[in-house]
Amino acid sequence: MKLDLLDMYSDYLISQNHYATSTGLANMFQGEISHDQMTRHLRSKDYSSSNLWSYVKADVRKNQSSDGVLIL
Repeated sequence: MKLDLLDMYSDYLISQNHYATSTGLANMFQGEISHDQMTRHLRSKDYSSSNLWSYVKADVRKNQSSDGVLIL
């Protein structure tokens, strides 16, 4: 299983029902990624809402419908 770090992180946040930590993420993915690797990745850039929109825009547009709304 080879996932993009942001995919791994977002999957972890969605599945987490308590405190989200890099150590917890490393445990969830059974060592495929280390907590240090994830921490370095998240610190390497300031993520903003425009980054999020760029990341999900294609999926949102593909599933766009005139009879529904997406609320985040």
